[in-house]
Amino acid sequence: MFRKSAENEKGKWEMIEFAWKMYKRYEETVNYLFFGVLAFLVNMLAYALAVWVLHADNEKMLLISISTAFAWVVAVLFAYWTNRTFVFKSKVTDKIGIWKEFSAFVGARVVTGVLEQVIMYVMVNLLGIHNMIAKFVCNIVVIVSNYIFSKLFIFKKKQ
Repeated sequence: MFRKSAENEKGKWEMIEFAWKMYKRYEETVNYLFFGVLAFLVNMLAYALAVWVLHADNEKMLLISISTAFAWVVAVLFAYWTNRTFVFKSKVTDKIGIWKEFSAFVGARVVTGVLEQVIMYVMVNLLGIHNMIAKFVCNIVVIVSNYIFSKLFIFKKKQ
């Protein structure tokens, strides 16, 4: 009985070691997905809060746009901090470098923010899709686009 328990313990530690090696191998992607989910939740909660406060619905497209913009600002600030700190682990420490990095990050997010506004308009106003479903779809498109911008242009590793 003891032998079987010891073998199980060894197997558990081997699985933990394997999982840790896989995490370290794909750390950036795993962290991006984790913090991307958190940014998604922050975005959706900020959007839902703004929709509730403004009493927005599918008939009030301007209020839907304002709610989307508010959620975008909150999510961008959250995403910059998490991407810089935990995902891409930026080594930039001087004020000018941080400002350039932040400006590039926000610039890329403006592009995907405009894309989000267009998709929301088309899905809600033209296609009549419920705004929360449209918001969910937008977030998927935006998360993938933001990763590409961040990886290739904003937090690129120096050679």
